[in-house]
Amino acid sequence: MPLASIHPDAPAAHIASVAADKQGKFWEFHDKLFANQRNLKYDAFLSYAKELKLDVQRFETDFKDLSNKQKVDGDAAEARSLGLTGTPGFFINGKFLRGAQPFSGFAKVIDAELTRLNLPIPNAPPSS
Repeated sequence: MPLASIHPDAPAAHIASVAADKQGKFWEFHDKLFANQRNLKYDAFLSYAKELKLDVQRFETDFKDLSNKQKVDGDAAEARSLGLTGTPGFFINGKFLRGAQPFSGFAKVIDAELTRLNLPIPNAPPSS
């Protein structure tokens, strides 16, 4: 979910990530972006694509492809429709966790869902 109001370069970075994903390098590109957060400009994206040995011409074509922008915009619209206003946000069986959470926050929601579904909680002491 690109937060353009806070990070004006975020939408372009998201579109560039989609372009990299089309060549199977989403996570590698993601890592480049996060390692270089102060440089999220088009020329930097091309440099990262070259470093990752992407087909740069295809990357440029995919970056400019309107359907990729529509995908990013659609994902952001879906996030907003679910009540997300920032990142990170997580859903566990439809239960929403807002913001960065410690492990215990996830465990609490997961354990409650397992209990609700009458399933065993991993590493929980057996009930007597």
